[in-house]
Formats: sequence, structure tokens, C-alpha cells
Amino acid sequence: MSSRRSRQSSGSPSIKDDQIIELVSKLRQLVPEIRDRRSDKVSASKVLQETCSYIRNLHREVDDLSERLSQLLATIDADSAEAAIIRSLIMQ
Repeated sequence: MSSRRSRQSSGSPSIKDDQIIELVSKLRQLVPEIRDRRSDKVSASKVLQETCSYIRNLHREVDDLSERLSQLLATIDADSAEAAIIRSLIMQ
């Protein structure tokens, strides 16, 4: 018996194979590194690895942009028009 099958019988909610296939397909469409490939022959494990890598990169970008925004805000007057524009963009 496979480990997935034995886990399913332990009372945890099960995910059917066709649901896994559908979710992997959706990830293929969302992750640029996979979506932009010409070949559709990417294994599910590779899709998951690429997805994790993509999410880590997005987190790094968010951290970098947050740091840059903090530096920018530290250099301008809080009551200036520029600060008001930045605050309005952040609140959107």
C-alpha cells in the first residue's frame, strides 16, 4: 500500500488524484518559469519545486521593496505632497 493511500485511511481529508492533477495544472499556468517553457513535459515534483522557488523569490522581492520604501519614507518630509502620494498608493 502506498504511503498516500495509508495516510488517506488515517482520518485526514483525502485529495483525489484528479484534484492533484488539476492543481498542478493550475500551478503550471501561474508560475512564469514553467508557463513560458515550450514543453508541457514537466513533472509534478518539478512544478512544485519551481512553485516553491517562485514564492521564495516573491517574498525576497516584497522584503526588498519594503526596505526601499522605508528608506524612501525616511528621506522625505511626512507632511509633503510626495508622502501623501505614497500613503495613498499604499492604502490602495
